[in-house]
Amino acid sequence: MIKKISLLFLIAISLASCASKEKIVYFNGINSDQNLETAQSNFETKIKPDDALMIMVTAPDLRSAEPFNLPFAAVMGTTTGLTLDNVNVQPRYQTYLVDRNGKIEFPVLGTLSVGGFTKEQVITDLNKRLEKYINTPIVNVRIVNYKISVIGEVIRPNSYVIQSERISVPEALALAGDLTIYGERSDILLIRDLNGVKTHYSIDLTKSDFINSPYYYLQQNDVLYVKPNKTKINSSVVGPNTTVIISTISLLITAIAIILR
Repeated sequence: MIKKISLLFLIAISLASCASKEKIVYFNGINSDQNLETAQSNFETKIKPDDALMIMVTAPDLRSAEPFNLPFAAVMGTTTGLTLDNVNVQPRYQTYLVDRNGKIEFPVLGTLSVGGFTKEQVITDLNKRLEKYINTPIVNVRIVNYKISVIGEVIRPNSYVIQSERISVPEALALAGDLTIYGERSDILLIRDLNGVKTHYSIDLTKSDFINSPYYYLQQNDVLYVKPNKTKINSSVVGPNTTVIISTISLLITAIAIILR
């Protein structure tokens, strides 16, 4: 009788610890010979309020471009120690902060609307405006505070500055070290600010059609929250020592079965 109870107990533990492949593996349903193209393969980041833009204007005649650039900001720094002898001044490019109406104040040209436009569109617009003053202007635009945040059940939850200004959800999760075994893969929360309104979406990494989702690529200041799965939630209720207790009971039942044999 003890042997039967022990066997049933061990079988129950084994079944409880089994997980479905479909709940763990990403992008289920993709064939090895299937080529997938995202619906947003030409995705480009659009400029939003509170973006910090570094805009540099150059030309073959460098002096003609000088009035259209912000002056350098002097940044004080020290090498070793805190004495005045070790203080050095380093120049740093100033940036344009996009206001809540999507506008910036540009030297000579005045107020410019950049909110909702891609970098390429801003560059094209600036080139046309600058052609009146500069021969062959060259414009470079960069968002210097482009960041995303990944929190919850990942290895390295943090905020990450993205240099390329384009990142997908899988790439963002890779930066955070991927999901832990306790991360809910079928219901990741994406929080996004759209025109001052916080919106949220659910992302299912276990479905292959997610690659064609409009949320495959992230926007600046997006937040990904990986929820804990049922195993993690249940373990928080019963306590962290549950596994040890179950293992101890299993060993005791096995020992009793051997003694009573």
